[in-house]
Amino acid sequence: MSEAIAAIDTRRPVGRINDDVYGHFLESAFFGNIEGGVFDEGSPLSIDEPGLLRGVRADVLELVRELAPGPIRWPGGNFTSPYHWQDGIGPRDERPTRLELAWGELETNRFGTDEFLAWCEAVGAEAYLAHSARNVDDAVRWVEYTNSARNTALTARRAANGRAEPWKVRYWGIGNEVYGPWQMGHRTADEYAAAAREHALFMRHVDPDIKTIGVGIPWNQEEWTRPVLQRAGKLLDYLSLHLYGAATHLWTGDDYDAIVAQSLFFEQEMNTYSRIVTALSAEAGLDRPPALALDEWNIRHLEPREWAAPLPGDDGGIAPRETGPVNEPGKTRVNRWSPRSVADTLFYAGVFHAIFRTAGLPAPVSMANPVNLVNANGVIVARPGGALRSAIYHIWHLYRHHTGRTVLPCEVTGPARTTSVRLGDNRGPDGDLLTAPMTVPFLDVSATRAEDGSVRVAVVNRHREEAARLRIVLDGSGANTPATARVRSLGGDAPALDAVNTLAAPDTIGVRDLGDVKSSDGTWTIAPHSVTVLSL
Repeated sequence: MSEAIAAIDTRRPVGRINDDVYGHFLESAFFGNIEGGVFDEGSPLSIDEPGLLRGVRADVLELVRELAPGPIRWPGGNFTSPYHWQDGIGPRDERPTRLELAWGELETNRFGTDEFLAWCEAVGAEAYLAHSARNVDDAVRWVEYTNSARNTALTARRAANGRAEPWKVRYWGIGNEVYGPWQMGHRTADEYAAAAREHALFMRHVDPDIKTIGVGIPWNQEEWTRPVLQRAGKLLDYLSLHLYGAATHLWTGDDYDAIVAQSLFFEQEMNTYSRIVTALSAEAGLDRPPALALDEWNIRHLEPREWAAPLPGDDGGIAPRETGPVNEPGKTRVNRWSPRSVADTLFYAGVFHAIFRTAGLPAPVSMANPVNLVNANGVIVARPGGALRSAIYHIWHLYRHHTGRTVLPCEVTGPARTTSVRLGDNRGPDGDLLTAPMTVPFLDVSATRAEDGSVRVAVVNRHREEAARLRIVLDGSGANTPATARVRSLGGDAPALDAVNTLAAPDTIGVRDLGDVKSSDGTWTIAPHSVTVLSL
């Protein structure tokens, strides 16, 4: 059995983790996020009492509340760019049904601003409202409707709609991916910079306490980011960054090693953009760079386009269908109903470690919102017969509740392999996924201090079949390391690397509390394909 050494310095903290990195994301008209997920009128599992929460799935609400989530971004995503918020307020039966232009669905508007904000309040989360940034007055009036305490026509409408006092929404997105031609309101960097400045300026006139998230970009970063920071940087608290991984196991059968290694690509991209934002902020004369909001991220389960379209299965996965041979492997789509597996849990934990390691940077990742919270490859899976914690739900719960907030320096010496790492869902001209050579440690270790003074050591063992010994050295000496740790772990006891949770077997993957575990000659054994948190 191989051994790794984690040298942790408790005396020189790197920085603080913001609880907002445990945020989430919901998109309207998107594969069961809202209707059929958070909101399901007529379901026996939904709240039936009058009020803003009528029609909300009670089981989903309880599972979200248990997470103690950070800010939840809504209404999208791509849905944001054509959305008119005033369609979603007032009596539900009087709201218009619109042809939704991002995903081609019908938007009933029965779950709108007040319902979303009441739901966030019920689950204990802050709301993050994303505006299209296509109309300054529309954005300003949305802030007025939600946040103003003054007596205006819009605040009177809010009161009539069931909320007399302000909602006090703190986080506001100014546009979504407006650099892309797939967005209604697509603009050049200069055009967006001017629009972002005007939106942020007048939205702050209504409520000076709001925090604004401007649109960052995962490519052509200097070309886009320089004018945005020069024109609007003083009014922006965050810049967004959207990153997606890619998995091919739905047709290749085994993609475990490629999945678990992609957190290295995410870490590379976060650090690169942080450096660029820091340098360009200084060039623009800003007092401080905006923080980064990783407000869209996930790993996409790809499949051949030639297969029959996937549909949701009653047990929480994909409904049975014909798949057949693969004749054009370069032509793929995202399977939005593919359940999350053991491999995915290790990828997500690795991304959290990467986020933690940005804590000492001038432009850290201070908010993160995975796509999605409910259904559509989400943290929670909802079907007509019930809701369940997907495999990755337990990563959010474990890290939110059992890691600390003060990041400690942690140097790891241990076995690794050099291999081609997939660069997320980035493609070459032929449609093939791009890769680059990287050294992938088998053990990825992150150390934090909790409020009670304990040291929390989070460990990802990427090796598919071999356990490893971890020796923890505190402040230069193994003598400083307690002999006993409280250990919580998940994944190592899974029956297969592609195992998932279902309504019939909802606890196949979950956190196992192993209690107090004594070290063996100063080491703890970390199971293969597992995520473990040791509390010292």
